Amino acid sequence: MVTLYGIKTCDTCRKARRTLDDLGIAYRYHDLRTDGLDAARLDALLARSDWKTLLNTRSTTWRGLDDADKRDLDADRARSLLLAHPTLLKRPVLETPNHFLVGFKADAYRALQAP
Repeated sequence: MVTLYGIKTCDTCRKARRTLDDLGIAYRYHDLRTDGLDAARLDALLARSDWKTLLNTRSTTWRGLDDADKRDLDADRARSLLLAHPTLLKRPVLETPNHFLVGFKADAYRALQAP
């Protein structure tokens, strides 16, 4: 099963979706705003990537946080922030049984189709 995590208003997520559609790769779209991010799903993502890679410190959500929330970050604190604010997840995230891609690079997506 292929799952793409993102938000509908993100241009990069739209590019990722369009690329998967063009390649004929079936996927489930997980909208972080409407579907949220539960602890089990987040833990599965964190098991596949470092929290520093998954935490989007350039996002509007990050800029809106109190400075106290941004200080003294570690894995546990980042996990708590991601659970409280799912749109802090860097996007898009593409998860397959054999691949885990954070961000969008067209070449990496096209490589999914290669034998």
